[in-house]
Amino acid sequence: MAVLFCSKAVQAQEYDLVIKNGTLIDAKNGINKKMDVAISEGKIAEVSSNISAKKGKKVIDAQDKLVTPGLIDLHGHVFFGTEENSMYSGGSHSVAPDNFTFRSGVTTVVDAGSAGWRNFQVFKKNVIDESKTRVLAFLNIVGSGMKGGVIEQNVNDMDPKMTALTVGRYKELVGVKLAHYSGFEWTPTERAVEAGTMADVPVMIDFGGSRPMLSIETLFMEKLRPGDIFTHAYASLGSRERVVDDQGKVKPFVFEAQKRGIVFDVGHGGGSFAFSQAVPSMQQGFKPNSISTDLHIGSMNGGMKDMTNIMSKFLNMDMPVAEIIAVSTWNPAQYIKRTDLGHLSVGAIADVAILSIEKGEFGFVDTKNEKMMGDQKFQCEVTLKDGRVVYDLNGLSSKEWDK
Repeated sequence: MAVLFCSKAVQAQEYDLVIKNGTLIDAKNGINKKMDVAISEGKIAEVSSNISAKKGKKVIDAQDKLVTPGLIDLHGHVFFGTEENSMYSGGSHSVAPDNFTFRSGVTTVVDAGSAGWRNFQVFKKNVIDESKTRVLAFLNIVGSGMKGGVIEQNVNDMDPKMTALTVGRYKELVGVKLAHYSGFEWTPTERAVEAGTMADVPVMIDFGGSRPMLSIETLFMEKLRPGDIFTHAYASLGSRERVVDDQGKVKPFVFEAQKRGIVFDVGHGGGSFAFSQAVPSMQQGFKPNSISTDLHIGSMNGGMKDMTNIMSKFLNMDMPVAEIIAVSTWNPAQYIKRTDLGHLSVGAIADVAILSIEKGEFGFVDTKNEKMMGDQKFQCEVTLKDGRVVYDLNGLSSKEWDK
């Protein structure tokens, strides 16, 4: 009889993990309410209002917490290495992804052009294939990638054909990136878009800088295609045109560009997010299409910090919680054509973030070292990648030790 009872108990535990009592926010499926989630063999097995805890080999109580798809950071720099004079392209300016992703709920990071077609294989072998974090990438239009300085100014190394061919060869490549070009000419933008068109992928533009400034209206309305991405949307730099004018008004063509399908990405970074741009933008209804970090050694310990810190800034600028989750999960998944990610449909990859919203008095800093106070912030409690707990701040997935 004891053997029969044990057998029935094991059979009842049909799921590897059950997350109970949390508020599920899943933009793809239009869910924003209390729901339980069950996981088996790395996939979402059931989503319903009440899943028995007895069905789970492990149970996480997410009472008073948010259960969301794993966050997707659309703009990071994770091609780290020791190559001399290489900055973000196998050098010391990029960071190891696993050191910074899971602790903020991020399960997928998209490297924003650190590598070009000449060295992507090194990036794949040394970082992508060795990381627990899912690492995808935009391929830099510059063949040698984001090595900084004059190397990124070499128009002759911006080869649309080789870039497009390389994108087509690797499933991890989801787009083309132009970054850091300084000059009053459109050739780099046009070559990046040509590569994106050939490979049928989006282009992400970090608009660099020039004097006189190139027109962002021309960029949005003539040079980029619907679905292309303008990162550093709320930057306030002297070398590039801003979305908010000197009178604090969002320029009308910015709204038209967003309606046209241009994707506006935060790309906070170490120098590309100013409250003087973001606050009036939010007040006037110009919201980001995606939230991202621009993670690198110059941003991780500054005002940026991590994904949840940036999300908290928008929370304190009165962006609704469900919208913040959408632009950090399902929206970026669609922009990079990876609709297998960013949602918790039955059968989907079980990448999950469990977040709390803490109340208190908090200070948030932009890249100009200016502060905005707020009374709430996101905190990552648990991160699951492919159904496995990879980060647990307070031991919600653990049993108490046997006293």
